[in-house]
Order: sequence, then structure tokens, then C-alpha cells
Amino acid sequence: MNSILRTASVLLISASLHSSVFAAERGTAEEATALVKKAVAYLEANGKDKAFADFSNPKGAFVDRDLYIFVIDMDGLEWANGANAKIIGKNVLELKDADGNTMVKDFIKLANTKGKGWVDYSWPNPVTKKVDKKSTYLEKSGDVLIASGIYK
Repeated sequence: MNSILRTASVLLISASLHSSVFAAERGTAEEATALVKKAVAYLEANGKDKAFADFSNPKGAFVDRDLYIFVIDMDGLEWANGANAKIIGKNVLELKDADGNTMVKDFIKLANTKGKGWVDYSWPNPVTKKVDKKSTYLEKSGDVLIASGIYK
């Protein structure tokens, strides 16, 4: 009986440690918002060429765990992406999430109507390798939107 209790205790401790580690690997809504605000200020201070290059550096100051900056213009062209350099220069306007929604159109609509806010959609999580709910915070800056998302 004691060995069963010990085994159960070890499993519970292991599960709680795994949850804590996984949570530590994920950014929060507050951190995503702060990262976007930092990126907007950086763009305004340094210009597009430098900012977009720095936003797209996967080892740079604009990538933190699963948080990264991406930049899309109002026509759907991706200008920067800290997680996927292959998408830079591509038009992502018709890109669909796992539920078939064109979330980039939602990003642009929000940017043009409110200037900033959150958009929810479903997206593959690189940590879990599953489709998870994701929320992206964005702010419009000039003719682009600057964004970062969190997995829920």
C-alpha cells in the first residue's frame, strides 16, 4: 500500500511540475501586449528596414519563448515574422485557421476600425503539436499592424 501511495505521489508531483514548466514556456496576454507596444515604439524610433529585420530575428529581442512579433500590411503582405522567415514577403490575406476562418482579414478589420485589440482563432501550437485556441494582440502603426499571440 505504501508503494502505491509513493507512486501516486510521485506521479502527482511530476504532473504538477510538468504543468508549471509548460506554463513557464508560454507567454501571457500581458507579455504579448507589452511586446507589441515595445515593437511599435521600436518601429517608430528606427524605421521599417531596421525594425522588420530585428523583428524577424528568431534570437533577437522580439522573440520570447512562444511569443514573437509579426507584421502585416493592410493588403495582407507579411513584412516580418520572428517565428517563420519563410512567410515573409508572402500575401497571407486568405490564410485560414484550423476552423476555416480568414483571421488575417479579421486582424486588418480590427486594425482599421479600432486600431488595436485581440483576435481569437485556432492555430497549430509548436509546443504541444496540436491545434489550440490562440489570441493575437495587434496594434496598427502607420500602414501596418504589429502583432503577437498567445496560446490558451
